Amino acid sequence: MNTKQQARIAEPNWWQQPLAQLKPEQWEQLCDGCGKCCLHKLENEDTGEVFLTAVACQFLDQDRVRCGCYQSRSAKNPDCLVITPENINQLAPWLPKTCAYRLRHEDQPLPGWHPLCSGVSTSVEKAGQSVRYRCLSEREVDADQDWQELILPDLI
Repeated sequence: MNTKQQARIAEPNWWQQPLAQLKPEQWEQLCDGCGKCCLHKLENEDTGEVFLTAVACQFLDQDRVRCGCYQSRSAKNPDCLVITPENINQLAPWLPKTCAYRLRHEDQPLPGWHPLCSGVSTSVEKAGQSVRYRCLSEREVDADQDWQELILPDLI
């Protein structure tokens, strides 16, 4: 990242701007790195409510809580939720209620544990919001497993 990009990110409280006004590097910085978007989701067909399971995409690096193939993620996993300013309206219901993209789309503030607010990258895990070591790779899940048993009720 060059100095000009760093200066744009360093603007005070830039994340409070409408999402459409964010620069690409600001958009990327909005992610808190929790890894929840990498979890498989189940939808209650009657209510539309979305639940996070303990089953993660095979490409999630659980040690770093980062995608192992970020630049080519949509090619390697067509079901990957690649969140963009153009599709946030469509994807917001599928995102965790704590997701910065969803919160800002709904014109809500970021939580105090978000690294942009706390100034500390470890605040996500300290707040219990990270999926680090709380999930299984989809490659490890038995085909006969009832995924409803794998819902993570404490992650919203």
